[in-house]
Amino acid sequence: MVKCKTCNQKAIGWGKVKTIKRFYCKCCKTTFLEHYEYKAYEMGINKMIVNLTKEGCGIRSISRLLNISTQTVISRIKTIANGLKAPIISLYKTYEVDELKTFVGSKTNEQWLIYSLERESRRVVNFKIGKRTKKNIQVVTDSLLLAKPLKIYTDGLGIYKSILPQEIHRHAFHQINYIERKNLSLRTHLKRLSRKSISLFHWSNKAKIPTKNSSLQMMFFK
Repeated sequence: MVKCKTCNQKAIGWGKVKTIKRFYCKCCKTTFLEHYEYKAYEMGINKMIVNLTKEGCGIRSISRLLNISTQTVISRIKTIANGLKAPIISLYKTYEVDELKTFVGSKTNEQWLIYSLERESRRVVNFKIGKRTKKNIQVVTDSLLLAKPLKIYTDGLGIYKSILPQEIHRHAFHQINYIERKNLSLRTHLKRLSRKSISLFHWSNKAKIPTKNSSLQMMFFK
């Protein structure tokens, strides 16, 4: 008896593709092949891409390890990242906010990864990639203010003083240790965010790929 690779229920024969048997599952109404010539169609390939990304493998490394093309890896990363749902921000918690500096193409084209971390669970709750402007930073901070935070810790950037209430805002470099540790983890486990110098890390000209990779790291890496 052949079982469905999606729901593990009984599947019936459904013809052939070339010489490979095809099956149909009446339960989840999907078809699948007995085996696939191209590895990208194997069940669980997306999960393997996520796991390898978390372990610091680059696009070409994943392509070699899974025996699939680099374009397929990039396409799957985009698909997985687009399917992620924003986490629910808990009420009455303490948060840390920080920014990571990078550039796309040349150092004159600066880009920033701005994100917030819940201090108790070490969970990333929101992020924004772009210029370090008041508008972009407010995308992150406004979502925190809706959750009625107890405290929000940041570095000494002046923008925070103008957009966060004084009674909950605390700013000192040594008070954002958890998010600084997260910064190091991101650089270590994401090849496209690895440092090129002591203070900068470089993105590919294809800015969407580091954005999607960052999404995977934010949601899955612990």
